[in-house]
Amino acid sequence: MGDLDHADTQTRIDRYFGSRYPQFWSAVEVRVQVRPNRFRVPDVCLVKGPRPAGNILTAPPFLVVEVLSPGDRADELEDKVDDYLTFGVRYVWVVNPRTRRGWVHTTEGVREAKDGVLRTENPLIELPLAEMFR
Repeated sequence: MGDLDHADTQTRIDRYFGSRYPQFWSAVEVRVQVRPNRFRVPDVCLVKGPRPAGNILTAPPFLVVEVLSPGDRADELEDKVDDYLTFGVRYVWVVNPRTRRGWVHTTEGVREAKDGVLRTENPLIELPLAEMFR
């Protein structure tokens, strides 16, 4: 965290969600209580409906996005993704701003967005990676 690529990517994703999906609430770096004694802070989250009450999220967001930083370790990322999916988050997107690639994680597995567009289903949410890296 803290580098310009990371911050810029977070901001662009949040702005993209806010401008194209008004039926959702999106935010950057909001605490999510994934277990009674465990919290995570996704880079961006997307919640169905209006802004939730309270200061932290205690119900699963529809989608969370993790933006990779140079110091991120694979095992730590796997732990985050597992926490989110076990909590009930339907989609976890992982975006690498250096390679401009992205992956979609669900309880069914992981796949790279080979066409450059991260997607969800029911409802359809799309994020074209090329627009995040102009």
